[in-house]
Amino acid sequence: MTRGAMAAGPLLLTAIVLHHTCLGVVAAIAAMLAGINDRPGSRRAAVRRLGVPAAAGGVGLLAGTYGGEHLTAVPLTLLLTGLGLVAGGASAVGPVASAAGTQLLVAAAIGAGMPVAEPGGQRALAFLAGAGWLLVLRLALPTPGALAGDYRFDGERDAVAAVYDAVADLLDAVGGEAALGRRKALSTALDQAQDALTGPRLRRYATSAAERRLYAQYAAALPLAEAATALAWADRRTSERAAEGPRRLAAAVRGNAATGPLPAPSRSVPALRALDDALLRAAESFDRAETEGAGQRPPARRRGPKEILRAAFGSGGREYGLRVALCFGASAAIAQALHQARWYGEHQHWYWLPATAVFLVKPDLGPLASRVLCRAAGTVLGALVFAGLAAVLPRPEGLVALVAVCGAVLPVATRHFAAQTAAATVLVLALVMAGGEPQASLSRIGETLLACAIVLIVGHLPMAGKRGGGVRARLAAAGRAAHAYLDHVLSESADRGERPALRREAYRTLAEARTAITLAAAELPALARRTEGTDAVAAVLEGLVDTTTACAVHLDETGRLTPRQARRLDDLAAELERDGQKLGLTVLRMPAAARRHGRPRPCRTPQSSNRAHTGAWSDPGTPRRSAGSSPTDGRSGGAVAPGRPVPAAARRWTRW
Repeated sequence: MTRGAMAAGPLLLTAIVLHHTCLGVVAAIAAMLAGINDRPGSRRAAVRRLGVPAAAGGVGLLAGTYGGEHLTAVPLTLLLTGLGLVAGGASAVGPVASAAGTQLLVAAAIGAGMPVAEPGGQRALAFLAGAGWLLVLRLALPTPGALAGDYRFDGERDAVAAVYDAVADLLDAVGGEAALGRRKALSTALDQAQDALTGPRLRRYATSAAERRLYAQYAAALPLAEAATALAWADRRTSERAAEGPRRLAAAVRGNAATGPLPAPSRSVPALRALDDALLRAAESFDRAETEGAGQRPPARRRGPKEILRAAFGSGGREYGLRVALCFGASAAIAQALHQARWYGEHQHWYWLPATAVFLVKPDLGPLASRVLCRAAGTVLGALVFAGLAAVLPRPEGLVALVAVCGAVLPVATRHFAAQTAAATVLVLALVMAGGEPQASLSRIGETLLACAIVLIVGHLPMAGKRGGGVRARLAAAGRAAHAYLDHVLSESADRGERPALRREAYRTLAEARTAITLAAAELPALARRTEGTDAVAAVLEGLVDTTTACAVHLDETGRLTPRQARRLDDLAAELERDGQKLGLTVLRMPAAARRHGRPRPCRTPQSSNRAHTGAWSDPGTPRRSAGSSPTDGRSGGAVAPGRPVPAAARRWTRW
């Protein structure tokens, strides 16, 4: 809210003082659009989340301005339709690409429909300056309550701590009905932490002790998450103290402090032994992160050009691109026709209709019917509120104050689409009036209702190809990621260092597919029936990924799968192929390595550290073994088999 108040209002005031009000309006609109994308999180992630859409908006404003100045109505409509096709297809790549596509089209509509005296280059620079000002505020201002220590990494620190808390929550829920929901929450926390730590930076390696420490703490959380997922799959309840260790680690991350004593281990089954070893390694990494060399940043999401092009030009990208192009092109054509017929009266700018259609056609803002109703209600409310305020506020100082207030309210209003629409409507109407235009509340209401009708019609039109292409494309991506993860786990020659990245990609694509299915199921029946049965495929894929994680933990400990795990893999393979054929989905068959899942493999034990860790475990009620006692593997109190490497935690336990 502080950043929002300091963004659009001061920009407009500065432009008025410098007698460049029109450029100030453009900069304030850019700051407003950047404020919509401003979310809690790390500063590094904010660079991509705010900067990429702003750059796309600058390009769109430049293209729209020159198109509006040099093209007639029909060529301009074709240009905007082509931009809609490109932006719609690119929006299927991911959230940042979706925001970039939205700003590209909104800025193009503003450039074409709001001609001013300044040339397109100056307007594009003003747009970039407005968004850049908010980005500067995001990078420079400390988060409230995070003034202690190095506040530059407060977002990253909170994201990593949330992973340890999510691990503890999952351990508490193992064996209960809430375990599946806690596992999904853990996957979300891991995705957010990965995004927070892998944003754009100039160097590959960390350059400060605080950054190296965060990298090590995130890397140490991955084995803990894997072991907790394996316990949840086995449906084996844990003791109450099992979650105490991850919670202490979360507190240490947030406070940038030492871990302190951790609860004593429980090593009765492979998953608990893996949890025990991961917890000890995490405690050791907390202590040595500051003294190690420059740590390498965590691996970013594995998406090469091939995957990006597949998402943009696949069935989902094509379907969404066509709908965006039709909505944007039709609304631009109708707006120009109404403009030439002087339906707008004294108001001469026609950008509101196509810009409204762009926001309405976005599926990531909720179901179509809900988006339309919220947009209509929010616009009516915002227009009526502004009409009342415009009658009493002094100009221009009253309008500048109103813009600042709306900028502060906008981050809170983004929690509901209707509230966001109302705040944005008041802000834009205030900017338009500050730029010298008459009060336009009634025309805005009429244009919004017309845009709602256009999007409702186009949104229900049948498209070429398979229906529900977006959901099917995300399910196919989740299937490819799940099978790549399974093939890696069951392969005898796989590099274990690649497993965390494959596991994260499998869970991330699965979560994206789940989100798309949930949104599609909430549509009206005409749209919802296009994706019937996809939730069953997603559930099978979810079971496959969880089973793969459990197999990975068990193979590390014993070198072979249990009969239950082998049967589960066979059942999931058959079920996945059957459900995929019913929906006409191209689901990959079980990898070749899965057919050898009963073959024993050499046991892979974690590499131990030669450094002593003081005070890692502590349990007053548990007797400590003497240093001279025989080494045990912690499973039943017996000696370790000859020739078998002693796990790190077992060596630590016997050293006491």
